[in-house]
Amino acid sequence: MMFFSTVVSTFALAIAAVSAAPAPTSPNVGSPVSLIVVSPEISSPTAGQVWPINSTQTVTWDASKLPKESANMTGMLLLGYEQDGVSSEHLDITHPLATQFPLSAGHVNVTVPNKPAGDNYIVVLFGDSGNTSPKFTIQ
Repeated sequence: MMFFSTVVSTFALAIAAVSAAPAPTSPNVGSPVSLIVVSPEISSPTAGQVWPINSTQTVTWDASKLPKESANMTGMLLLGYEQDGVSSEHLDITHPLATQFPLSAGHVNVTVPNKPAGDNYIVVLFGDSGNTSPKFTIQ
C-alpha cells in the first residue's frame, strides 16, 4: 500500500509541475512564442487553366508576405478535386505533386500525373497552413 501511495503522490506532483510550468518564451523578447501561420495565396494555376497530362507545370504563390521567421520553411503540394458541386477537396495525400521545397521560392515545378480528364482539379499548398487554388482542367 505504501508503494501505491508513493506512486500516486509522484504522479500528482508531476501533473502540478507541468500545469504550473510557464509558457515557452522567445529568447530575444521574453514573451510567449507566437505561432507562425503561413498561407501564401496561389497565383497559378488560374481558374480554367488547362494542364496536359505528363506536362511540366509551374505552381506559383505570393511569397512576398511571408514572415522572415518562415525563411527556412518547406512546403508540400497536393492535387485534389471537387466532386458533384461539393467543395470537399478530395486530396491525394499518398502521391504529393512536390515536397520539401522552400516556401520562400514562390514556385515549384510539377509533372502533371495521369488522371482522368476533368475541369474540377485544384492544388493545395501546405506550409504551416493550406491554401487552395482555383479549379483548373487536366486533360
